[in-house]
Amino acid sequence: MKKYLLSLFALVLSFSAYTQETDEVGIDQKIDQAFGSATGWFVGAIFYQIPFGEVENDMTINLNVNNKLSAADNGDSTYISEKGIAYLSKNDSLYISNISLSGDQIAENIELKSKDLPAKITGGSLAIANSDIKNNSSLDIKASAPFTKVFWVLFPLILGAIFFTIYFKLINIRGFFTSINIVRGKYDEIDHHESLVGAGDSTPGGDAIETIAVEGHEGEVSHFQALTAALSATVGLGNIAGVAIAVSIGGAGATFWMIVAGLLGMASKFVECTLGVKYRDIEADGTVYGGPMYYLTKGLKEKGFTGLGKVLAVLFAIFVIGGSFGGGNMFQVNQAFQLVENITGGENSFLHGYGWAFGLVMAILVGIVIIGGIKKIAKVTDKIVPFMVVIYVAASLFVIFVNYNMIGDAFAQIFNGAFSPEGVAGGAVGVLVQGFRRAAFSNEAGIGSASIAHSAVKTKYAASEGMVALLEPFIDTVLVCTMTALVLIITGNVTAANAGLNDAQAILLTSGAFESAISWFPYVLTVAVVLFAFSSMISWSYYGFQGWSYLFGRTKKAEYTYKVIFCLFVIVGAAASLGSVIGFSDAMIFAMMVPNMIGLVILAPKVKEELKRYMDAIKSNKA
Repeated sequence: MKKYLLSLFALVLSFSAYTQETDEVGIDQKIDQAFGSATGWFVGAIFYQIPFGEVENDMTINLNVNNKLSAADNGDSTYISEKGIAYLSKNDSLYISNISLSGDQIAENIELKSKDLPAKITGGSLAIANSDIKNNSSLDIKASAPFTKVFWVLFPLILGAIFFTIYFKLINIRGFFTSINIVRGKYDEIDHHESLVGAGDSTPGGDAIETIAVEGHEGEVSHFQALTAALSATVGLGNIAGVAIAVSIGGAGATFWMIVAGLLGMASKFVECTLGVKYRDIEADGTVYGGPMYYLTKGLKEKGFTGLGKVLAVLFAIFVIGGSFGGGNMFQVNQAFQLVENITGGENSFLHGYGWAFGLVMAILVGIVIIGGIKKIAKVTDKIVPFMVVIYVAASLFVIFVNYNMIGDAFAQIFNGAFSPEGVAGGAVGVLVQGFRRAAFSNEAGIGSASIAHSAVKTKYAASEGMVALLEPFIDTVLVCTMTALVLIITGNVTAANAGLNDAQAILLTSGAFESAISWFPYVLTVAVVLFAFSSMISWSYYGFQGWSYLFGRTKKAEYTYKVIFCLFVIVGAAASLGSVIGFSDAMIFAMMVPNMIGLVILAPKVKEELKRYMDAIKSNKA
């Protein structure tokens, strides 16, 4: 086994070095292209966008003989007109595309109004034979495009959050201060009062008892550690890059919708993390196994949906493993390396071409932590996460208060823009679409992943951890993301010119916004991003391992196989350009929502029972 792992490790190092050294299309890119062709259907299905509204323009495109002569004899030629229309001459034809509409939309459909000039229409482009183009000829067309497009996965996430908010009577608001008190330890003594533990806590199906002590064990980590372990996976690049993309697309008004989404997400997080504790398994040695796999299997069996529960649990386990390797691993280390390389000189950096070395160091650090399981992970995250959040929020507040005279105007922009067409598009597309694709809806509420970390908490009351978990979207989205948005608004980085940014560019935009007030902060932000990536990876390794153990058993061999593979993917992620692989893993993260949300809705009454039991225990203890 050891020889096999060493050989695999050496192979990955060789592969990583090769992908960095070659100037041509590397083997990693060839693999990526083949993988993208094979999995594109799945990614397309998960990230299918539903069009809303329509923008239409009637226009005339004037043509002359110069258009057909622009192609060089040895190849094709492209140029852009003053109207933003792209002309491409090739194969004795003129191709016209990128036709701009009002609202900076690009035409996706074209209708030919005049029949004088024959043209072949394909979606948002036209093709005209050179022989048909005469001086002063023109095309009368009607060009249109959807006003905005929204990923379909947005709807179950938001509608589910609204349902849970209403069903639990605004638990995200009225339970807020109770949640803070639980984290502070105010109600810890309740877990030691055996007389207050209700009956009926045994596992459906005869497994180990979940929410009460098993051979002296109640869990593995404290409420605070469980919260930081889950936060470490959610507070990250989405808070920096996702917000920058959002406000660039939708303006300051996008911030309002981001806050609303965070507040609603608190209810979803409460439900899934309560269920995670209620239906967890605790081994005789105290090791906890929990998450959607278990509440889908056991909870739905209680409801009489045994077959459905098993199918949904297996699907979730597969999705969480795939998500842990890509979005929770390779993407994190890849983006961290890009920022470190940029801050140290870009192409002139001493790290340029040595992504594999950066990945190797990160893999070793990740391996040291994750070998110890959730207890070791929690001991690291309960120090890193508060440090990251405090540093980031403090820097944000510094920038905001240095420009205190602009605070009122910033909030005016947020509220005035919230209901403008640009603001709505930014809120829906920018935050709840662009942002959540990379940050799993910023806080992963409804995805189900966080319930895996929260399941390991030391408690006899499932709802106590659900209450703690509802703080997570508040910290991640309402607090940290809003701080980022305010910095970008105040420093003037909310412009449509930045709307096409990718994640790495968006991080640099945010870095530049901080630099305008704190010259040395980009270096601090780089360290923070590396820590964000590191903490996300160690938490996602735990999520993926839980799915792995559900499918392949709880043996040490299965455990170390997963953890070694995970560490090898860290090296590959830093060294290779695996866009399709990461896109596929992102799709798997959002696919987790499908089985999870079905289970949450069906099991909501069980959560209500747990909430009542815990609130009664608090009242009895006060009495």
